[in-house]
Amino acid sequence: MPRPPKFRRVAFLPPFLVYKPQGVPLEGMEVINLTVEEMEALRLKDLEGLDQEDCANHMGISRPTFQRLLVGARAKVAEALTEGKALRIGGGNFMLVTQHRCERCYEEWEASLGEACPRCGAPPAGRGRCRRRRGL
Repeated sequence: MPRPPKFRRVAFLPPFLVYKPQGVPLEGMEVINLTVEEMEALRLKDLEGLDQEDCANHMGISRPTFQRLLVGARAKVAEALTEGKALRIGGGNFMLVTQHRCERCYEEWEASLGEACPRCGAPPAGRGRCRRRRGL
């Protein structure tokens, strides 16, 4: 029995899910599917300019796995651009993570939605009381 797929950490969701040549209707056009984690690999490496080890750490995967995602993503984008195909972004095995900042102790951390502050245990977005400042 194969091992269940590991979720990749993604900090960005694109504002649009389909990119296509201008003036051509989407109906009947060939569509290439780019997963959300492939889009994140492109963003981290090509837009943010991080090295592969840092990119892999951000996504919570190994460097060879990151390299495979990046190569596949670049090939899909190149095919869509050179052959006039539509590019649809969606799907994959990912977990959305965001930057949080505790309103009580000002700790900053990257976490899944809903995780409490790792320093003082306060709920996200300042709901509730900070355990660290109870005596103040």
